[in-house]
Amino acid sequence: QVQLVESGGGLVQAGGSLRLSCAASGSIFSINRMGWYRQAPGKQRELVAVITSGGSTDYVDSVKGRFTISRDNAKKTVYLQMNSLKLDDTAVYYCQIGGAYWSGSYRRDFDSWGQGTQVTVSS
Repeated sequence: QVQLVESGGGLVQAGGSLRLSCAASGSIFSINRMGWYRQAPGKQRELVAVITSGGSTDYVDSVKGRFTISRDNAKKTVYLQMNSLKLDDTAVYYCQIGGAYWSGSYRRDFDSWGQGTQVTVSS
């Protein structure tokens, strides 16, 4: 199996910055898509940013120009650098990683989620 551990959330004033990290562990063969989602109180979970194995990125319009997603394949880690934070960015942030892992002598697909980390932006 594959486990994800997130870190980096917290309380920050509007205009400030935070960096989220999400590290994968387990018998991983390959990692494909890595992404960050968020869920604010009373709202549906939304995709914030995604990065492919080739390094292509995409962002929800509301964070373009402020957030940057990146990955370190050697560390099996995805990052989300969040700058110019706004009150509307307050949410629980979840990482999602998909790929393949070894199960005995077989390769199987995985699609794992982090435990979530709270980001609170204050005025």
